[in-house]
Amino acid sequence: MRFRHADTIWAMFPELASAALYATGVDARVDTAPRAAEYTARALDRLAGATEGEFPEVLAWRRTFSRLGVKPTQYRSASESLLRRLRKEGTLPRIHPLVDLCNALSVAYAIPVAVLDVDRVAWPLLEVRPAAGDETYTAFGGGVEHPAHGEVTFVDSAGRAHARRWTHRQSGHSAVGEHTRRVLVVAEAMHEGGAAIVPELLKAVEEEIAAHWGAGTETAVLSASAPDFVFGG
Repeated sequence: MRFRHADTIWAMFPELASAALYATGVDARVDTAPRAAEYTARALDRLAGATEGEFPEVLAWRRTFSRLGVKPTQYRSASESLLRRLRKEGTLPRIHPLVDLCNALSVAYAIPVAVLDVDRVAWPLLEVRPAAGDETYTAFGGGVEHPAHGEVTFVDSAGRAHARRWTHRQSGHSAVGEHTRRVLVVAEAMHEGGAAIVPELLKAVEEEIAAHWGAGTETAVLSASAPDFVFGG
């Protein structure tokens, strides 16, 4: 299996910092709530001094969306949406132990973190690239959409899109659930300093997975010169 960002993405956004993790043996039977609460508390401390719209990590994704022709206050990056909800409601949604943990890490670092069910992706390739316009995207409500031509999304080998507007919203088709055993976790940042922070975030994910599931992981820091993450044997 292979995950990558297309060369066109690296050419358009040389400031992109990305890392990916593959894990097996993940299930919904563990309790990650205490650790998730610790990461969420870090985000709340930061939000006490500024709104998420002032964070450099969020502002960088807003600039990225604007460059792609996406209105950034209408379509927010996933991390911004989570931070906004946390600021207004004081809590994050409970979905799945791993997703909850990654959402908490996402707000702690203010960086989008995608978590996909590997067995719901058509391999051998999942690529972040501009859409051709004929890809199919399954919303969480079950409806089918087609990303617009040029919209950045995660596309698998069957032409299925697993995100809308890059880091705005994931697909319901590959969402992690009770059935999930293998996952791909992707962290992406656009802000200055992201190249140092993204590996730190992914290391935290790796350590939490090892602590809670004792699961095996494979990781990679991605770049224009090393864009491919080959995993799973």
